[in-house]
Amino acid sequence: MITITIIAGFSLCIFFYSAYKIKASLPTDSRDFMDPLPPSLKLIWPFVKLVAYYLGERLSIEYLEKTGKKLQISGVSYILTAEEYFGVRVVSSIGCTLFVLLISVLLESMDFMYLFYGCLFGYFLPLLTLNDLKKKRQLAIVKSLPVYLDFITMSVEAGLNLTGGLSQAVDKGPEGPLKVEFGKVLRDLRAGVNKIDAFRAMADRVQTSEVNSLVSSLAQAERTGASLGATLKVQSDQRRVERFQRAEKKALEAPVKLVFPLIMFIFPVTFMILFFPIVMKFMYDL
Repeated sequence: MITITIIAGFSLCIFFYSAYKIKASLPTDSRDFMDPLPPSLKLIWPFVKLVAYYLGERLSIEYLEKTGKKLQISGVSYILTAEEYFGVRVVSSIGCTLFVLLISVLLESMDFMYLFYGCLFGYFLPLLTLNDLKKKRQLAIVKSLPVYLDFITMSVEAGLNLTGGLSQAVDKGPEGPLKVEFGKVLRDLRAGVNKIDAFRAMADRVQTSEVNSLVSSLAQAERTGASLGATLKVQSDQRRVERFQRAEKKALEAPVKLVFPLIMFIFPVTFMILFFPIVMKFMYDL
């Protein structure tokens, strides 16, 4: 018993010493120009940095570029890099596998297929979360686009140039991802970037058809010398009409989506409540 205790204590000492040396070998995590981490990532961040440091440099350039593009479209490129995102996927995979292992031990039913499914689910869970963030961000941008176009249109028609209109829209517009994107466009314009190039860079970051249409209209107005205020007003009206059409489409889809829960959950309970007194009365009469 004493020998086992000594071996266990020695093993723990080696484990903690190895963990300390590994942590000391990691570079200092400088996040001066990055957004703060969400609470869920703070818990696993040391393990994410460990995986990103030792495995990130072995990833292909194509994978890193593709992942970086996804992070940019989803609006989290200032939270974590492509290497760190891969670390999140690896840590999530290991965590889900350990969770399934714990459940299997508690239930005394070990099955390696469940461990494999847990590992697979954990690896793809961050990807599903990233796609969900992308859809929410694009929806928020499309929803607030008419408001910002109204601000810019009023400013341009009042005599300001496009940079001044963007400045007014960013100062007075609602909070959201579109305000951040227009702020980046405004920064590029003040840095001397061409107007159309700045908007095309924004369209490349956002990846929505509405913003692409806006950039195409601005580029056409720039080439033909058309009125910028009229172009922005047409775009604003069109975006607002499209928003109402999307709302009407969702309203028409609501009854169809309610059919399944009605049939599976609401109707059976209703029939049980209605027929229970009848059945009980019939049984007592017998």
